[in-house]
Amino acid sequence: MSDSPSAAPVVLDLWCELECPDCHRALSDVHALRARYGDRLEVRLRHFPLEKHKHAYAAAQAAEEAVDQGKGWPYIEAVLARTADLARAGEPLLLEVAGELGLDAEEFDTALIDGRHLLIVDADQAEGRAIGVTGTPTYVIGDERLDGGKSQEGLRARIEEIADRLLAGQG
Repeated sequence: MSDSPSAAPVVLDLWCELECPDCHRALSDVHALRARYGDRLEVRLRHFPLEKHKHAYAAAQAAEEAVDQGKGWPYIEAVLARTADLARAGEPLLLEVAGELGLDAEEFDTALIDGRHLLIVDADQAEGRAIGVTGTPTYVIGDERLDGGKSQEGLRARIEEIADRLLAGQG
């Protein structure tokens, strides 16, 4: 244990929607960033369901229920791995994934019906719009917004460059 306080992690907000194939592809970058930075980089999923994806709004609510049940990222990654299935199957897939992860699928169903997570999803979406998010995935690190919806080419390197600069500034 150290007597010096540990520096706060750099925050990377990932504006995402769980029916988006580009967000599915962005997962490999998230994994690589986590491997490189560990707990020095906090990746936060921010919801930005797009109207063109019929089940994205329900998926965002389900992800929040998974957070409440203690398996937010495992659930998010499992749903993102099946974006095409979600487009076809809809809400039953969200409940199926919950069951596969040992979560309370009945509680997921209830959460989707009673809308207990609507405010979180709506707040994320409103904040995203306010800062200029128009598509997914969009990354915000430091004061920079990087749009991965058009192309993810070079984005991870750019995120690493910004994270390295921010982390160096803490010391």
